[in-house]
Amino acid sequence: MRNSLPLMIGDKAIVGRKHLQHLLDALAHRNYELVGPTMRDRAITYESITSVEDLPIGWTESQSPGAYRLEKRGDEAFFGYVVGADSWKKFLHPPVSKLWKAERNGSGFKIQKENDVAPKFAFIGVRSCDLHAISVQDKVFMEGDYIDPTYKSRRDRAFIVAVDCAQSSKTCFCPSLSTGPKATSGFDLSLTEIIGPDSEGFNRHYFEVEVGTEMGADILRDVPLGELREGEASAEQITESTLSTILKNGTGVNIDGIKDKLYRNYEHPRWDVIASRCLTCGNCTMVCPTCFCVSVEDFTDLDGKHAERRRKWDSCFTLDFSYIHGGVVRTTPKARYRHWLIHKFAAWVDQFDALGCVGCGRCITWCPVGINIAEEVGIICEDR
Repeated sequence: MRNSLPLMIGDKAIVGRKHLQHLLDALAHRNYELVGPTMRDRAITYESITSVEDLPIGWTESQSPGAYRLEKRGDEAFFGYVVGADSWKKFLHPPVSKLWKAERNGSGFKIQKENDVAPKFAFIGVRSCDLHAISVQDKVFMEGDYIDPTYKSRRDRAFIVAVDCAQSSKTCFCPSLSTGPKATSGFDLSLTEIIGPDSEGFNRHYFEVEVGTEMGADILRDVPLGELREGEASAEQITESTLSTILKNGTGVNIDGIKDKLYRNYEHPRWDVIASRCLTCGNCTMVCPTCFCVSVEDFTDLDGKHAERRRKWDSCFTLDFSYIHGGVVRTTPKARYRHWLIHKFAAWVDQFDALGCVGCGRCITWCPVGINIAEEVGIICEDR
């Protein structure tokens, strides 16, 4: 049964805990492939899901520089974590994609056309920092003279259900980049999970939902809705509390004049200190929701009748990434880390008129030696 009162963009309503499955069902009935947080390999990752039971109910994670651990919560929160170990990037900008394939045809060859239809994803649980990351990649892949058809076809069909952050980790620094913790744009629907007593002292578990698009409003017509009761917590109160916690942690980046400061400090002695720790493993680029570097590889079978060209993720931390005729350009860990960091906060602005960092903290958490990008930027740019 559909709700008789259609909602408008910007309207808010309440979805009870037991009715969240109705939202997933409404998306599935419209042929969306549901993707959301779940637990795999002792981490929270984003995978295909079918029901709320696939979500990491009652679990959270502890994150700090170079450390990640799953922990049990004291409640049954569906989204009681911060950000997953990976990002939504892998669904819009796949780790491996086929560019073309060819078959030998006598003395020549014939290019085989691909008839692949882009997946129709519904992303469930996208944090504000990741919404900004998707926006950044939109600039990279869909603006300018050259548009990436793989990214665009997937992006155009995606439905996004954001979830505001009700907690933070020691590696979060989204407020200093104005990318969180509250989702303000880029979503079809936005949820804030609230667990707490109502005005009569009874514990309630519900979601405050905000409509971001007409598609979002249409989906909600198939979901039982309620109204916020007097005395109950609101989405604003939840995210304000999270913001306060992040600010108290003290992790952040001063982006005022950051591009020019980094360019002026190309030979800062701190680069050597970082290089002495950096393993050039590339973890930071793999977990980053905005990094987009790729390499292209050609494959052929042994009899030479079939060939393919594939694009796959690469990292500017690999030695061969900067190889050109005559040799490798960035031969040292110092050169590669410096290139990555300056690209994030300076050269990216020149290219795409946006920073390449959204403050999610994944690169800090998943760096084996705990290099803190926010801390390093602050030292390099200090008083310069």
